[in-house]
Amino acid sequence: MAPYESDDAVGAARDEHPRSGRRKAARYAVPVAVVGVAAATIGLVPALADSGDPDLPRISAQQLIEKIAKSDVQQLSGTVKVSTDLGLPDLGGLQNGLMSGSGRGGSGDGSSADPKAKLTELVSGTHTLRVAADGPDRQKLSLLESGAEYSLIHDGKDVWGYDSKSNEVYHATGAASGKDRGTEPPATPKDFADQALKSVDDTTSVTVDGTAHVAGRDAYKLLIRPRQSGTTVGAISIAVDAKTGMPLKFTLTPRSGGAAVLDAGFTQVSFARPAASTFDFTPPKGAKVTEGKDAGGAREHAPEHGEGFAGGLEGKDGLKVLGKGWTSVATFDTGAKGGVPTGSQGGELGGFLGSLGDPVSGKFGKGTVFSTRLVNALITDDGKVYAGTVTKEALVKAADAGK
Repeated sequence: MAPYESDDAVGAARDEHPRSGRRKAARYAVPVAVVGVAAATIGLVPALADSGDPDLPRISAQQLIEKIAKSDVQQLSGTVKVSTDLGLPDLGGLQNGLMSGSGRGGSGDGSSADPKAKLTELVSGTHTLRVAADGPDRQKLSLLESGAEYSLIHDGKDVWGYDSKSNEVYHATGAASGKDRGTEPPATPKDFADQALKSVDDTTSVTVDGTAHVAGRDAYKLLIRPRQSGTTVGAISIAVDAKTGMPLKFTLTPRSGGAAVLDAGFTQVSFARPAASTFDFTPPKGAKVTEGKDAGGAREHAPEHGEGFAGGLEGKDGLKVLGKGWTSVATFDTGAKGGVPTGSQGGELGGFLGSLGDPVSGKFGKGTVFSTRLVNALITDDGKVYAGTVTKEALVKAADAGK
């Protein structure tokens, strides 16, 4: 097969991508969205590849980005497999306790069916989901577990979460519907790719990297690579359906190599309209129903399109952004002096946290760096936090520059 045109489409990604009004992530925030926001929208994401590469017409990176931008898939259903490997240690019961605690108390709604709590399970391991969408106002995501299932359904102004294991139901309504809703269940895989593409600027190289079969469909592969050193991001690969322009696979690999930090995608997909009954939901008899907050209010403080994720947050709650591009670092002051409690200072948990971090020092003073394969964070002894998809050395440099 003849080689594909491989051009730098940084300008095209920035100028041709449509103004959709959605959040625009800074480079350091893209993988964070994978762990956080994307955890709630992961069902939309991309796909696992089949064997063999299809012979497709040549296409440039700019043309492929334009194809994604023009894609308007409204109906779909399928199965998604999500694998996340941040390189976090096995916390065993402590991890389960922390997850449970965040699910019960962190959301404020006190329901195990609250999507903000339940979908945090996607931040580690491998999971299988079923997804369906019929336009901007009807979507469904089901997280399949051993002997149980969690479903998140959006039907008009209603958002339902149901945990069959606990027989609990979460319900929220939004003053707005469609793309203006604050709590937005998955719609299409395009959302996640859009977020990555909005991160493209002159610190990024974008090329076409051949073709692939994904969930039985022919696809082009778009490759996004940081030009900067000091970032932990190696590359982002997006498989794009050759016919519809919809992203079918999203893979984020770290610069350190090894397995992908995130590999998510359809193992089966259909673009036929799902049956209307797919989105019907009535709380089962005897289920505990918790009413959540108005879903429409969640966007009240969201940054406007073009403002950028970092730009939208900067200045709020004391958060600042240092640097540019993939080596951007977010920083804020916790107000807690003394750094990370370790040993006798923090008891068993403090000793455990201390064993995970690496002590560092610089012009900023002393602190502890907590590392994953992608996102690293420095907590200084004077209570400041520096975090980003950057190396430990880059965090120290940012902290020194922030003094």
